[in-house]
Amino acid sequence: MTRDAVFDLEAKSLLKRFGAHTAVDTLSFGVKRGSFFSILGPSGCGKTTLLRMIAGFIQPDGGDIEIGGRSMRGVAPNRRPVNMVFQQLALFPMMSVGENVAYGLARRGVGRAEREAKAQAMLERVGLPGAAGKRTDELSGGQRQRVAIARSLVLEPTLLLLDEPLGALDLKLRERMKIELKQLQAAFGTTFVYITHDQSEALVLSDQVAVMNAGRFEQVGSPQELYYAPATPFVAGFVGANNRIEGRVSALHGALADVTTPEGWVVRAQIQTGSDGRRPGVGDAATAFVRPEVALLGRTVADLGLPATAPGDSAARGDAAPMHEGVVESLLFDGANSAVLLRETRSRAEFRVALPQTGRYADLKVDERVLFTFAPERAVCFVTGGGAPVGGATGSGHG
Repeated sequence: MTRDAVFDLEAKSLLKRFGAHTAVDTLSFGVKRGSFFSILGPSGCGKTTLLRMIAGFIQPDGGDIEIGGRSMRGVAPNRRPVNMVFQQLALFPMMSVGENVAYGLARRGVGRAEREAKAQAMLERVGLPGAAGKRTDELSGGQRQRVAIARSLVLEPTLLLLDEPLGALDLKLRERMKIELKQLQAAFGTTFVYITHDQSEALVLSDQVAVMNAGRFEQVGSPQELYYAPATPFVAGFVGANNRIEGRVSALHGALADVTTPEGWVVRAQIQTGSDGRRPGVGDAATAFVRPEVALLGRTVADLGLPATAPGDSAARGDAAPMHEGVVESLLFDGANSAVLLRETRSRAEFRVALPQTGRYADLKVDERVLFTFAPERAVCFVTGGGAPVGGATGSGHG
């Protein structure tokens, strides 16, 4: 199989500037045929500009976009094999559901009988049989979402572009629609390109996720790769909840580094080589990231399963899992996602620990002193200045 046959979408050194601002910075990536590809990033990172260039609404200042192996240079939006689903859906209230779905077919000159049959078949495929004669205002938010997707998919596009389509839905409906979208994409096999600032949407829905920042992709990978093996401090801080501890590397233990804060708190973490090819060395400014769910909470040393020793001493000795001490600042109850917010005793830095679902620490009190630990191999550490280069930088990828 040729390379062009593998990728439904390829961006090659794509560039877009608005005055002095570079919205998309020489970006190159590929999206495999039949995959669900999400572009995740904060507001202003360039993801909407990128999506609108793919759709043809904005012309790039440099580079090229290929869809289905064909360059889109000079191809108008209505001539591209793409369709787009917007956050506001843009359904026509004066038309029935069936007429909405068949609208694009009518614009293409498809006969009435054929387009009505295709619209009804598509509505059945998205779980709305018998809805063709209804008005759009008779449908729930989730049903309207499916109508918008059906209207796009009935045209059999190579790519379906989705611009934060779940943003206007309430939380419970959004959670349900995430599952439905994933199932629809798998059933149709159409390539989805989805942009969002919501990391939960990106992680749940996608085969591959590109984390975008300042016009470039910080990392492209599977949701698991982004979560467990972030390539940059930005990805570590943006994807999932993380405790961020800044300091300097005070010691190395093979693949682990001790990061000491200005107040003297020592945190041990796995050394990561950043996308700029640098890794922490002794004396370098560094940032450690520890996810709340990897930390273990206890009232006594025995609760942690560690040797009896004072907090902090274990780090100096080089123990596998150093022990730390904190004071409960607040309890954050959220069912299975409940956590406790601590203040580490020495530095007074905030540290969040996920509470076990057994309810074991449901009786914790504010100002109570507790102990906590975590396996250093499950934390990551990046250099934030200086550092020893070990390889070249990367600013793009293929998903």
